[in-house]
Amino acid sequence: MVRNSVSAQEQILQGNRRAIAKAITLLESTRPESFEQGQELLESLLPHAGQALRIGITGVPGVGKSTFIEAFGLFLIEQGHRVAVLAVDPSSQLTGGSIMGDKTRMNELAQHPDAFIRPSPSSGIMGGVARKTRETMLVCEAAGYDVVIVETVGVGQSETMVASMVDLFLLLMLPNAGDELQGIKKGVLELADLVVVNKSDGKQESLAKTAQAEYRKALHLLPSTKTTWTPQILRCSALEKQGMDKIWEAVKSFRNALQSSGEWEEQRQTQTGKWMWSLVEEGLLTNFCNHPEIQKQIPELEQAVESGKMLPTTAARKLLDSWQT
Repeated sequence: MVRNSVSAQEQILQGNRRAIAKAITLLESTRPESFEQGQELLESLLPHAGQALRIGITGVPGVGKSTFIEAFGLFLIEQGHRVAVLAVDPSSQLTGGSIMGDKTRMNELAQHPDAFIRPSPSSGIMGGVARKTRETMLVCEAAGYDVVIVETVGVGQSETMVASMVDLFLLLMLPNAGDELQGIKKGVLELADLVVVNKSDGKQESLAKTAQAEYRKALHLLPSTKTTWTPQILRCSALEKQGMDKIWEAVKSFRNALQSSGEWEEQRQTQTGKWMWSLVEEGLLTNFCNHPEIQKQIPELEQAVESGKMLPTTAARKLLDSWQT
């Protein structure tokens, strides 16, 4: 636990990895006393954050997200950047902890002095991100990491939450473009600023080229979320570390286009507003569930709903009525 916010702030600004990890643990804590400490520390770091490029990366299981992030991260470090990876793992239903552990899947990147990898459980949060991903991002930025990558769970959940906290949303795809674009929902494609077909090597290279053409056709039918950027479809081989330069050039072009038009700053401001309201919703739900009268009613109403004796709408209304009185 970070006990002294002033000394903790200094250590984080100096890039002390142990202090960064402790600060993130403090922010992720659900203990009330830790919340105030974490917020005080975050307030002190806020003036030093916000300058990094924030990239969200998602894709279906097996697409090679971790392999891609390691290859891309190492390429960025070669270009003189410092890279933080916030890798969100699915939470175990039994323990609530991370199931996978990305440090073992990005071994080379994890050991590099200019990289920082933080695996965190998603804790059941929709959108494939951890509860404190935004706060963690600010800590990493204050510590001098100028590229922050958020790897989402990618298990079919809505990915809109990660898109609402990053500058650029990158969707990784497999070479086989069949099966209705691999079951990827139209909404995810609409969110993507870059679509990258991974595993474009060996026998799969021709499939990857076909997939690239198919995704390009699909994107033409979808509206772009940006007014000054048309989503691009690229190919790469994360395993062979090929194509990282073209992806980075596209990322830089994206940043230049949005910053020149003012859309970059507008997006950041909108995201901050959404963050505030998501915290309001979270706080309201916590207070609602902790209400003594509601706590008494929940078991009985849940049982009535699950047994089919009461409509969910009726049970919800009863709980809300208790909350309002």
